[in-house]
Amino acid sequence: MGLPGKLIAAIEFKAGGDVFHELIRHKPDQLSTIHPEKVQGCDLHEGEYGHVGTILSFKYTHGGKDRSSKQVITAIDEEQKLIQFKSIEGDCLLEEYKDFVITIHVETKNDIDLVTWTLEYELLNEDVEHPLSLLSFFIDMTKVIETHHIGK
Repeated sequence: MGLPGKLIAAIEFKAGGDVFHELIRHKPDQLSTIHPEKVQGCDLHEGEYGHVGTILSFKYTHGGKDRSSKQVITAIDEEQKLIQFKSIEGDCLLEEYKDFVITIHVETKNDIDLVTWTLEYELLNEDVEHPLSLLSFFIDMTKVIETHHIGK
């Protein structure tokens, strides 16, 4: 049996929480244009952008290596600006983790938009590291998206 884990990061997003949610839900293919150093592609594999059950394939660079990951959208909540992805294939995530779920949630508190990344996973064994570098990857990507949209 694996070892469950959960990492959470909340980042202030000055370009507007609706902008971030819209991008992640309906236009994830634009991530490669916004942050080409880290995201090289997002292909629609099955379904439609922004719908539960849709399968997306991401090509990205993490830890100095080219990676790929296939994700299915498992939940969307427009009111909470939440979208959840479950890894179903990949050359990194599912080699080290039995399950890997990424939840992205945008909330506004006192006129400040916060993007919250939650990584829920099950380590295959005790030798596998918690995905702190992946959480850092998502924090960096959030800041690059913010800079991109503020510059418009």
